[in-house]
Amino acid sequence: MITHKKVTIFFISLLLFLFLLKADKGINGLWFLVVALPFLAINIYGTARISSNYIVKAFCNNPLETEKKIALTFDDGPSEFTLEVLELLKKYNAKATFFCIGKNIEKHPEILKQIIAEGHLVGNHSYGHSKFFDFYTTPTIIEELQKTDRLLEKFTSKKINFFRPPYGVTTPSIGRALKITGHKVIGWNIRSLDGGTTNVELILNRIKKRLSPGGIVLLHDTGSHSVLVLEQFLQFLQQNNYEVISIEELLNLKAYED
Repeated sequence: MITHKKVTIFFISLLLFLFLLKADKGINGLWFLVVALPFLAINIYGTARISSNYIVKAFCNNPLETEKKIALTFDDGPSEFTLEVLELLKKYNAKATFFCIGKNIEKHPEILKQIIAEGHLVGNHSYGHSKFFDFYTTPTIIEELQKTDRLLEKFTSKKINFFRPPYGVTTPSIGRALKITGHKVIGWNIRSLDGGTTNVELILNRIKKRLSPGGIVLLHDTGSHSVLVLEQFLQFLQQNNYEVISIEELLNLKAYED
């Protein structure tokens, strides 16, 4: 498996070799650029793609699942639209995991309470979901995660195990922070892109095409278009004999620790 540590060691070794060649043979300095560019490209790809496991291990699906079972996850709530999502999940007897933003928990504590009361799981999605989260230092990331954990644990009374990084981006700073906080990273393999478009038909077709046993679907509980997508998707799953189960059951991981 290609990891950040292995790639960094390889390219540092290569650069040291080039320095020795330059000192001994006077090679062209462009060779350093030739080495630097692929290193940069690999790092951009690895940090931006959560399923690459480049920085940290992320659980994005269960490839061993052969039965028609999937998990639903929702990001960025709680919000007023979460109530509509909960109503649909109850109607279709489906359980989900909600990755919550700390500042939204503070705005809607009663909605979070309802999520848990209705048997759904919750996870950490940072406190502020800043566009610059990827550039935060390790101590700042730890502070964000612990602050959100404290908000969630008021309702679970148990330690939060699941974390989903904002935008699905992982960095060395995030990796170092997770070694301290102990969270398990939960990714996805079916991204709806409902955070980037409100076209219900486009989103729904995208999910359907990528659907397979053991999959984890990423949706948002922050917009009316996502609620419409969810209703039609749950109908589709029912018609095709798919069962929606919890992340815990799908991945055999515990969402909380006593």
